[in-house]
Amino acid sequence: MSATQPNTVRLGLRYAPAVLVDPGAVFRHVAESGRYGWTLGALLLLTTLIGWATVETGLIDRQVDGETLTRLAELEREQFDLLSRAELSERLEKIRKSAEFTKLIRRGGAVLAAPASLLASVMLIAALLFAAVALTGNKAEYATLLAVCVYAAVIWVLAAGLRLAMMLAFRTLEVDTSLALLVPGREGFETLRTILSAIDPFRVWFWILVGTGAVVTGQLSRRWAVITCTLFCLVAGGARLIPLPAGLPGS
Repeated sequence: MSATQPNTVRLGLRYAPAVLVDPGAVFRHVAESGRYGWTLGALLLLTTLIGWATVETGLIDRQVDGETLTRLAELEREQFDLLSRAELSERLEKIRKSAEFTKLIRRGGAVLAAPASLLASVMLIAALLFAAVALTGNKAEYATLLAVCVYAAVIWVLAAGLRLAMMLAFRTLEVDTSLALLVPGREGFETLRTILSAIDPFRVWFWILVGTGAVVTGQLSRRWAVITCTLFCLVAGGARLIPLPAGLPGS
């Protein structure tokens, strides 16, 4: 009992950064104790703070203001001769009110939707891994798989922090951590840029950590871990190519 108690105590928040340099050691402790609560709470808090910082940059408001000015200009240009001055003024006012509502929604999305998405994602991925483990005939342990996903999600928060830094540096919300950054912005490279936009090193890193965790904790064999995580990574990359409505995060 005394031999395992130190591991149970040590596994927690301070082990989260260690997953970046020594994931095997972290996941061995996960196999022994399965604790992840403090780490999950810290990741959710950091994600919320990154969202709040994104709002504080003013970039969300600036983007909505730019979209609103474009809509106002289009309305005045296309409807100026067709509407009376009162009707045109009323429609312009509706666009302005809609812009304020859009700002509120996007601010809330940055602060609240991001941590909720993180939580839902790790739970869903753990559930999918549970099904994959069960299909291989091994005894699936959801708590262990969830702990693996939580520690691997450190990569997601790291990527979110990098995107925030890029937003501050370039003063735009349109930032990306995929390999599309390597493609020149000139015409003729659109197809290559689209393909490479599905390859995000942070996403690949995440699935490598998940596969490592599944193997170290004994949930999957090395062969099945490679097959399962490669398949999930390809599906996640393909989903990135699906266009989202304006204003929704694409990460």
